[in-house]
Amino acid sequence: MNINIAPTKTNLLSTKEQLAVSTNGYELLEEKREILVRELMRLVEQVKLLEDEIDRAIEQAYPAFKRMLMLDGADQVEKISGAIHYDFEMEERTVIVGGIQFETLDVQLPKKELFYSFLGTYANTDAVIVKFLDLLSLLTQMASIRTIVWRLAEEVKRTQRRVNALDKMIIPQATETIKYIESVLEERERENVFVLKALKKKQEKQS
Repeated sequence: MNINIAPTKTNLLSTKEQLAVSTNGYELLEEKREILVRELMRLVEQVKLLEDEIDRAIEQAYPAFKRMLMLDGADQVEKISGAIHYDFEMEERTVIVGGIQFETLDVQLPKKELFYSFLGTYANTDAVIVKFLDLLSLLTQMASIRTIVWRLAEEVKRTQRRVNALDKMIIPQATETIKYIESVLEERERENVFVLKALKKKQEKQS
């Protein structure tokens, strides 16, 4: 490694301070990375559970919709769909995961309302509405968690890059620089001792 620094005591102290700070930073970042990875794995497990719930909800919702089409007919279903209206509200929410703030969106689903009593539809119409609202609730949860998972994964990558930079570059460079400066200073000290001894012998001969 090419060390481009003057081998002085001042630079030695400065480099030792840099090494101490870098080592402490490495330990903190490594701890942070481990926490983030644990949180990421926890959220991934939540995603897997939600995926199973969504699959089960789909298995119930779409067959119910097919039955509705068979019983009511496509024209009646289209007429019903035009008469039903739900309002959805979205709001931004701050989530703290592993000590880091993430922004996500919450979708406020409307209350389930039954329409068949005054629209002249059949009970299976309301069953379809209930099942699809349940499915929609799961999908909005999935979207929110996936957003956090994606951002958390990006934060893990950034933290890992910083950990690698400290571990593979900054700390080894500082360590090598300290060894270099210390070796030069020790060599100078030996030379000074040799010179002093030589001068002392010369003075003794002259005296």
